[in-house]
Amino acid sequence: MAESITKQYFPSQVAPDIEKVSQEYGLKVAKAIESEWFVRDGVTYRFANNQDSFHKLRMYARGEQSVQKYKDELSINGDMSYLNLDWKPVPIIPKFVDIVVNGIAERIYDVKAYSQDPYGVDKRTKYMEGLLIDMQNVEFDKQIQQFYGQSILQTPVNEIPENKEELELHMQLNYKQAVEIAEEQAINTLLTGNKYDLIKKRFYYDLAVLGIGAVKTGFNTSQGVTIDYVDPANLVWSYTSDPYFDDIYYVGEVKVIPINELAKQFPELTQQDLEEISGQSMRKAGYYNAHHEHDEIDKNQIQILYFNYKTYSKEVYKVKDTATGGSKVIVKDDSFNPIIDAELEARFGKLEKQIEVLYEGALILGTDKLLKWELAKNMMRSKSDYTKVKMNYNIVAPRMYKGKIESLVGRITGFADMIQLTHLKLQQVLSRMVPDGIFMDADGLAEIDLGNGTNYNPQEALNMFFQTGSIIGRSLTMDGDPNPGKVPIQEIQSGNGGGKLQSLIQTYNYYLQMIRDVTGLNEARDASTPDAKALVGIQKIAAANSNTATRHILKAGLFLSAEVCEALSLRISDIIEYSPTRDAFIQSIGAHNVATLEEMSELHLYDFGIFLELEPDEEEKQLLENNIQMALTQQSIELEDAIDLRVIKNVKLANQLLKIRRKKKQERDQELQQRNIEAQAKANGEAQQMASQAEVQKQQAITQMQTQLEQVKAQIASQKLQQEMQLKKELMAYEFQLNMQMQSKQDALADKKENLKEDRKDQRVKLQGDERRKSQNQAKKFESSGNDILGGGIDMSAFDPR
Repeated sequence: MAESITKQYFPSQVAPDIEKVSQEYGLKVAKAIESEWFVRDGVTYRFANNQDSFHKLRMYARGEQSVQKYKDELSINGDMSYLNLDWKPVPIIPKFVDIVVNGIAERIYDVKAYSQDPYGVDKRTKYMEGLLIDMQNVEFDKQIQQFYGQSILQTPVNEIPENKEELELHMQLNYKQAVEIAEEQAINTLLTGNKYDLIKKRFYYDLAVLGIGAVKTGFNTSQGVTIDYVDPANLVWSYTSDPYFDDIYYVGEVKVIPINELAKQFPELTQQDLEEISGQSMRKAGYYNAHHEHDEIDKNQIQILYFNYKTYSKEVYKVKDTATGGSKVIVKDDSFNPIIDAELEARFGKLEKQIEVLYEGALILGTDKLLKWELAKNMMRSKSDYTKVKMNYNIVAPRMYKGKIESLVGRITGFADMIQLTHLKLQQVLSRMVPDGIFMDADGLAEIDLGNGTNYNPQEALNMFFQTGSIIGRSLTMDGDPNPGKVPIQEIQSGNGGGKLQSLIQTYNYYLQMIRDVTGLNEARDASTPDAKALVGIQKIAAANSNTATRHILKAGLFLSAEVCEALSLRISDIIEYSPTRDAFIQSIGAHNVATLEEMSELHLYDFGIFLELEPDEEEKQLLENNIQMALTQQSIELEDAIDLRVIKNVKLANQLLKIRRKKKQERDQELQQRNIEAQAKANGEAQQMASQAEVQKQQAITQMQTQLEQVKAQIASQKLQQEMQLKKELMAYEFQLNMQMQSKQDALADKKENLKEDRKDQRVKLQGDERRKSQNQAKKFESSGNDILGGGIDMSAFDPR
């Protein structure tokens, strides 16, 4: 068995380092690998078996599988002389393979570098602590700015998180160290330079068809860091049941190279060595690919096994106490033993550490010619665990169990064979089918007379039947007997293939549906026959379920990509620290961003964690877009928030940010509503105050107007009194003058009467007295009554003239 051969031929892992470095040890390792994979032991031949099975799967995936099994199925004792069929296979499987590979290979992801060394973690911690301090000092900063006009915050106010949840989201979305950006830029440049998109499509095809994919990374001074596609059919590896091949201790690849390439790769080979090697054909070795297209083997091509072998080595140091009281450390090999005698034991010590190491070898298969055996240069070691080493090959087989690999195509080859057999049977049935015929009774035609002097011959009967569908017949013969051929023409229904065709078509559809059921690639995935009555949402759910069925292929491919990016990260560190092409590499990476050059020169001081941020698929995008549209419809977020959310490729983080933006929008709306209420209340208060002030002003104006009116009234009254007093004064003066004139006239009259009285004194003394009294009693008064009284009750009658 191969397992017994492995135990017999592999050398011991506990051998000393000086033995492991020797060519003899390397040749034992190479021959042990050859024994396990290439030497026939009567039971297994692992390399040939892998190549045969992978070749068959690839032929099925191309729709070019061998048709010999179908010929054996349909032939009778190997005789196919009666079969005239098209043996070309029906290309059913290629359609499903293309659906899976093209759908997965188009998934876009971003390479993210996370600085996990103490220096990077310290910078991240200090940044977070600064944010926490700023979060606590926001309110205090407002007071400082109000009094002093200066800010004490280290972060702009609009970028400061409000709570712990926002802080965590800010650190994941917005915080990025310059050295991390430089690392991501370097990895993306190397991926682009090595055309990794094309390599990615090839190993995704292998994962779908073969169930295993592999990629190799390397470094040389001429090309720098390289990424190469590896054909799984040419791979060899130690036994493992781990789908990610983490526990293998050797891995190799068989390549067929010409002699000139061999001389270029190994310039130490002499002309004699090359002639000796070219004389050993691969056919003699018996390891050549059984599917070689040509019978003649080109002797200028050599089959070489390139392999990595993982073992461990001891780092031994001699610790010596110096005369000054210090200690001196000297590097030794693993055979060093410091104990010489009891007196010197106290002066010497020993330090040792076991680490994994990687040896690289190259063997010409079928010979004992070991072209290469040495410790690998630039071994990839993570700075977080220096004792571990990574191999140059990254392999994944997501559906492997106990070393047996299962693939998507391997599940459906049996159903594809049945579909092909059904297709061939359909050809057989079609080839044996005959059209419906016509039965014509000639005796029945002989008894018919058309009445125009002609007889009803068979040709004319057929013409009438095919053109009009009518038939002329007789129910009685010329003798009056019943005519058994009264319907001379009848159709013959062959019916020899319709039922078989329908049955075979159902069988064909059955096996096609079985392929869909086994692979999970339903009609919604390829949109071949969508149900017209099915709702769009149901179609999307069906497509999402189909994506779930093939997600293991996507995850396996992402694992390979992540491993490649991590290997590139470690090799970049080695290039910058050790390679003579360091400056040229830094310039090529930083050509588009000069600001990263300084950070690039210090990448070897950092240890990065590499992960891939996968862009969401259409279903995830639609779910996120539905959430965004719902939030926009409800006015829970702004349009700017929706733009920011659509840029985020991590759906989980996008939904978290959506929740935070909705919460902040609600808080802003509530604050705005509260401000509006306060503003409305303030406006109402101000309106009421203004109304009160207006009322007061109105009352003041009214009072003032009333006061002014009263003043005017008083003034008018005063003026009226003065005018009245003046008029009355004038009237009184006038009355006084009239009274004086009247008095003077009365006095004159009295004097006249006195004179008359004197003249008639004697005679009329008595009469004059009576007349005088009468005259005095009846004298008319010219003074106006009441006009002597002024305003205020002042009586001027006391001032009568005397």
